[in-house]
Amino acid sequence: MKPSPKSPGFILSAIALAVTALAGCNNNQVANNSVATSSDSGAKHAQHKPLPWDFAGMTDLQNVTLTAAGARVINTNIDGDGEQKLAIDLHSKEHKSAGFSFIPDTPWDWSQEGQFAFAIDIENPSSASVHLYVSAKDAEGQSHNRSFAVPGNSSDTYFMALNDPDLSMETGIRSNPNNWETEFTPMIWRYGTKQIDLSQVKSIEFDVRGVPEDKHLIVDNLRLIKPQKLDPNYLVGLVDEFGQNDKLEFTNKIDTVEQLRALNAKEQSAFTQEVPQGRSKFNGWANGPKLAATGYFRTEKYQGKWTLVDPEGYLFFSNGIANVRMSNTSTITGYDFDSQFIKQRAPGDFTPEDSIGLNRAPKAAWPSRHVSSELRANMFTWLPSADEPLAEHFGYRREVHTGVVDKGETYSFYSANLARKYASNDPKVFMTKWRDTTVDRMLDWGFTSFGNWIDPSFYQLNRIPYFANGWIIGDYKTVSSGNDYWSPLPDPFDPVFKQRAMVTATKIAQEVQNNPWCVGVFIDNEKSWGQEGSIEGQYGIVIHTLEVDAKDSPTKAQFVTYLKNKYSDIAELNEKWNTKVRTWDDVATGITLTKFNDPIIEDLSAMLSLYAEKYFAVVHDAVEQTMPNHMYMGARFADWGMTDEIRNAAAEYADVVSYNYYKEAITEQAWGFLAQIDKPSIIGEFHNGALDSGLLNPGLIHGASQADRGKKYQEYINSVIDNPYFVGAHWFQYIDSPLTGRAYDGENYNVGFVSVTDTPYQPLVDAAKAVNAHIYTRRFGDAQPK
Repeated sequence: MKPSPKSPGFILSAIALAVTALAGCNNNQVANNSVATSSDSGAKHAQHKPLPWDFAGMTDLQNVTLTAAGARVINTNIDGDGEQKLAIDLHSKEHKSAGFSFIPDTPWDWSQEGQFAFAIDIENPSSASVHLYVSAKDAEGQSHNRSFAVPGNSSDTYFMALNDPDLSMETGIRSNPNNWETEFTPMIWRYGTKQIDLSQVKSIEFDVRGVPEDKHLIVDNLRLIKPQKLDPNYLVGLVDEFGQNDKLEFTNKIDTVEQLRALNAKEQSAFTQEVPQGRSKFNGWANGPKLAATGYFRTEKYQGKWTLVDPEGYLFFSNGIANVRMSNTSTITGYDFDSQFIKQRAPGDFTPEDSIGLNRAPKAAWPSRHVSSELRANMFTWLPSADEPLAEHFGYRREVHTGVVDKGETYSFYSANLARKYASNDPKVFMTKWRDTTVDRMLDWGFTSFGNWIDPSFYQLNRIPYFANGWIIGDYKTVSSGNDYWSPLPDPFDPVFKQRAMVTATKIAQEVQNNPWCVGVFIDNEKSWGQEGSIEGQYGIVIHTLEVDAKDSPTKAQFVTYLKNKYSDIAELNEKWNTKVRTWDDVATGITLTKFNDPIIEDLSAMLSLYAEKYFAVVHDAVEQTMPNHMYMGARFADWGMTDEIRNAAAEYADVVSYNYYKEAITEQAWGFLAQIDKPSIIGEFHNGALDSGLLNPGLIHGASQADRGKKYQEYINSVIDNPYFVGAHWFQYIDSPLTGRAYDGENYNVGFVSVTDTPYQPLVDAAKAVNAHIYTRRFGDAQPK
């Protein structure tokens, strides 16, 4: 095949393919020299067919196999010009994931190629965009993971840089600007190992996940490419005075303060400041049935569907936006101060670093201000001097999760833009106007509530329902799952954990003040409880805790007690487990499990349940004692951090079980377990984003444009509304991440309903308004008023 005319470099080598498909179609009969799909459960047959592609004589990489899972691959003449391409039907409607992989017979050795990228041409003949995940894996199991959106009715070249100086740069940004000067589209970094072993590349894999419809793509021209030119200043002068991308033009870009204020005046004049017609005082369905009113929010199963019930007794579905606060709006500037002037965390503090306000460094520290990272400092075209009014929007982080520095000065361009917008640098003025405008927007856009992580200053406004939140932090003992992404897990059998749970719940209760506008309380978030798919992943908490000394771990002591109660002596344990542990003292001191049989797995499951039930019981009791009129909403499970045992324990103690789920929709393949739990459930986080915002990363789910964001929003929220077990869904988040990454962990996503200048993304707003106008009739269309 001829190289693309807009190639950013030259073809090092093309990949000559043999195609292997895992067959799962009826009778395995596929026309047009094609190969068939596989089901998720595996292959029944395999076929090998050569692809007669013209690779312009480049055949350095031979004997490559294409495998398809949950997909149908056709080697076909797409354009009618004799050239062969691969048409790929992704059967994502019926599979959790569907994809295709390029696998060499022996691992590729790309270690001598110098600076290069893997590239592929992709056409999307349908009107719907496709969000593709891609992984490059080496023989040691390391995985380099990216994703990208293929717009509808498009054709483009996408590339993944695998040997590039940028991959060794720690910038404090989740995904950096593109340093290749090219018209090709880079794949966006996600997670994993940036620098895999290029001497043993064993596969390049593409797939879609959690998609409610089948997708169709045409792929061609696999190759390795080199850059013709790199931008040496790709990290310099990135941010303008408003916190926007100074190097790009895009819709909604603000150039002057006058423009910002004019947009605000227009928006303010259109607000109704009232709940939508047909809604109750609390945004319940006033035109629907009226159930028993308790004066507070509660749950009930009504006509086979779980639902929230508002304080007046009306059916209530919680559709809202989460993370409406200043805490995550600041970014690391690359400056720091003498640490002697910085107030460190107090022993009894109960607020995590990423949930505090700006926390500005004291004046005594200002003379010691110095550059701690030239790389970060050079990203900004403007920062105020200490004596300017807009310097009030500086802050300080005493610790970060990931980044180029481990502490330092921050700046909130969003907060500064509010001061500009409302013509006052007095927080009492601009924050009050911001709160009022935010609620006016929520009501105007048709949302029924806020989501999690709402600034407590909203709690007593009594204009829109909200959810309170808290973290249980302190000096209690911890356990490890082996994948402690945010932090190790608490040891719930440690009495200190119970004390800290009461401290947290008491603080939340003081903020809520028994207010009926509070729907419920979320405690903690996205803990690494375990991941299904392997024994080590699912039961990591138990496996790792069994290795430690019971003297140092209350949870381990409980596990030892469980085993002693179940087995009459150590001989019986060894017989069942096929182990050679000498005494119970050895069990207490620590044992390591590397081989697993059914009795061991049964006990691991029981001990994991024991652990989880204790955690949720302690938290439930703390909420019950301090806030008896408000629901406990659980711990907001990430799909990478939950198991059957954890979900079942949460369902036993939480009033509503909460999940953060970043896919494109709720599908039966992923959520069939809800029927077994039969508990009211809620989505705590979902989102999508696009690159036409000027930001560098769309977020966890990629759309092709702001209009496409709206389409994907509607698909997701409607799938939640249509599910009988869900009682709500919360978008994360209200405000875009900072362009250069939020201070705590570098997230730099276009996931806001508003930009850094507090300007709404109108296509997304319009999509939400359309959904919210019919949210109750879609959910309860056959219900009749009482």
